[in-house]
Amino acid sequence: MEGRSSSGSNANHIQYWFRSNGRFLLPLLLIAFWTCAAFYFQYYYRSSPKGVDEAFLGHGRIRKPHDHGKSSEFRENNLIREYYLKSSKNSSDGVIGEWGRNSTTYGLIVGPFGATEDRILEKRPTGSCDRNGEFARIVRSRKFVLVFHELTMTGAPLSMMELATELLSCEATVSVVVLKRKGGLMPELLRRKINVVADKSIGSFKTAVEADLVIAGSAVCASWIEKYKAYFPGGSSQNIAWWIMENRKEYFEKSKHVLNRVKMLIFLTESQSKQWLTWCAEENINLHSQEISVVPLSVNDELAFVAGISGYSSGPEVMLQKRKVLRNAVREEMGLKDSDMVVMSLSSINGAKGQLLVLESAQMVVEKELSSEGNIRQVVPKSGGAVQEQTLKVVIGSVGSKSNKLVYVEAMLSFVNQHPSLSRFLLWTPTTTRVAALYSAADVYVINSQGIGETFGRVTIEAMAFGLPVLGTDAGGTKDIVEHNKTGLLHPLGQPGVQVLSENLQFLLKNPSARQEMGTRGREKVEKMYLKRHMYKKFAGILSRCMTLNLSI
Repeated sequence: MEGRSSSGSNANHIQYWFRSNGRFLLPLLLIAFWTCAAFYFQYYYRSSPKGVDEAFLGHGRIRKPHDHGKSSEFRENNLIREYYLKSSKNSSDGVIGEWGRNSTTYGLIVGPFGATEDRILEKRPTGSCDRNGEFARIVRSRKFVLVFHELTMTGAPLSMMELATELLSCEATVSVVVLKRKGGLMPELLRRKINVVADKSIGSFKTAVEADLVIAGSAVCASWIEKYKAYFPGGSSQNIAWWIMENRKEYFEKSKHVLNRVKMLIFLTESQSKQWLTWCAEENINLHSQEISVVPLSVNDELAFVAGISGYSSGPEVMLQKRKVLRNAVREEMGLKDSDMVVMSLSSINGAKGQLLVLESAQMVVEKELSSEGNIRQVVPKSGGAVQEQTLKVVIGSVGSKSNKLVYVEAMLSFVNQHPSLSRFLLWTPTTTRVAALYSAADVYVINSQGIGETFGRVTIEAMAFGLPVLGTDAGGTKDIVEHNKTGLLHPLGQPGVQVLSENLQFLLKNPSARQEMGTRGREKVEKMYLKRHMYKKFAGILSRCMTLNLSI
């Protein structure tokens, strides 16, 4: 009885304590719960692929060569370890890399270099409207809807984002429809205060039908155009200009059924336009009621400014000096020497871009498996100066791009594994919109597109603006822009081009003066044909005709 009485007394005390302190107990329990949850999620995040991916893309604590006193030792001990490639429903979601511990070396990850750019270049222009120009007069107070097929940091989405920025700066109203939100451009769209329509179906159709003009920025937009036309079957949905930036037959097949249902078709080059019109003729597709126009891509204000192109920089000499400082700083972070010739390719990593064939060509140079240089004529007059041969370094981006193909990256890594000597000459860089530092650090650009007639004009033009000779395939958009033996060197498509590309690499290694001469010619061509004012002068006439035609519907 006494024991029970004591237990009852204790129970009464406990109940009294809970009643007296109940208002403090619940907050304490909540604090304890959220603390445990925080530790759990922190642990889960660090061990999950997402955490790995952020570290891989430069957001984590990945050390760079300049953090160490001995750059060569750092390079030997901190080369890229095993890639852990994450499978998903869509392998194009990209590549996830991890710093492994007991695996084979594949090269060094470098960059991104946005902080270095900001420190050295300081403030740069991001685009401004020529308010007295024809483009501004035509688009002012007009409503535009721009259709993005995705948000990857690749040619079409970047070009459409810059068009949206230009329209806004010229006092137009702009709304953006995004068909697939994969990629990293959404924060940049929001930073530029570009309105993104939440709904890509009925909501976007209603926004589009009220616009003066809809500009679709890829052949992949065919499905949206078809649904939009079905939702508004009358003449009100004729207000579409379709800026097609692809030139592989597979894109034509996906879009051919709606090509004659838009007001205007816009292509990047004359050869691309002719190719698509030929395919239409073969399929008996009638385009008699469509306007056909050509608008090439251009170098944006920021890159033109950093490149020191006249008219974009108030002091070209000052910018030239800053570019030299930027080049030296980035190359130091990469662990490079002055004698290294940096060959760069920044496009997404997949078979259409041909990076594996670039590695095969580089391997032939590295392992000295070359014989002749039959593809190259005399580029510059012979001089009496000594020939300075340099060491080849290859930089490949864009690691982490949502357009990368998993199987293709695995094939590249397998090739490097079979040729270990190649890893000492190979660097990888993450996908980024901050490319001025990379162009400044490079000596040669490779655009090894493998699609028949593929148009990859944007990066080619940007590289030429920075005075880089371009090594490209003898096809499509590359052939339209790069003049063989003048602004670069061309090679055949596919496997037959490997030997020729390796010979071209070897030639540029032995002839720095030829690199400089071709780079100068390429830059002059950009200044003559591919600046923003050239692009928007053509766009002004096209948009004027297109919107005038809409008024007559």
